[in-house]
Amino acid sequence: MKKRLTKKEIKEVLKILQELYPNAKSELNYSNAFELLIATILAAQCTDKRVNQVTDELFKKYKSPKDYIKLSEEELGDMIKSCGFYRNKSKNILKTCEILIKEYNGEVPDSREELMKLPGVGRKTANVVLSNAFGKDAIAVDTHVFRVSNRIGLASSDNVYDTERDLMRNIPPRLWSDAHHWLIYHGRRVCKARKPKCEICPLTQYCLYYKKIN
Repeated sequence: MKKRLTKKEIKEVLKILQELYPNAKSELNYSNAFELLIATILAAQCTDKRVNQVTDELFKKYKSPKDYIKLSEEELGDMIKSCGFYRNKSKNILKTCEILIKEYNGEVPDSREELMKLPGVGRKTANVVLSNAFGKDAIAVDTHVFRVSNRIGLASSDNVYDTERDLMRNIPPRLWSDAHHWLIYHGRRVCKARKPKCEICPLTQYCLYYKKIN
């Protein structure tokens, strides 16, 4: 059985996803690059819904790196506790804010290399910020993108980095950011981890996972 769709099939899958989720966008609430950076750090191993509940209060009081560095790790940790891993996230956020003030005049850098130097910021988080805050072509491979793209056959890899590479190779750069959101939406609404809703999925004629189980 083949492991990846053909270029023609990939084109059709992307067309269907675009029609299915024409208004797909980040489901994290933010108003600027700094807020998105904080929200994305908090979103590690946590749902966007929970992060939005936390940041709804957090962003009203703390609007810049200078606001955050007035806090202790314990104080910030108490405010973000429900996001999980709050001690590490608190430490990383405060260190990141210190670096932003010292090295970037309080602004969030707009390059992947610079973003990934910040504590708590891996390639996925950097790509989320680049794509959503700065409008740059990037594919952030989270758990949904990884699962859905490999199930369908847009990618054929067993790790996040190679999946991103596959997707960059198989999807036109101008669609990277949109495709990232289409795949997340599809993963949250249809192609769920434990019980994918194949019976309502419009991609079954192409999906390699569906063909394998049927």
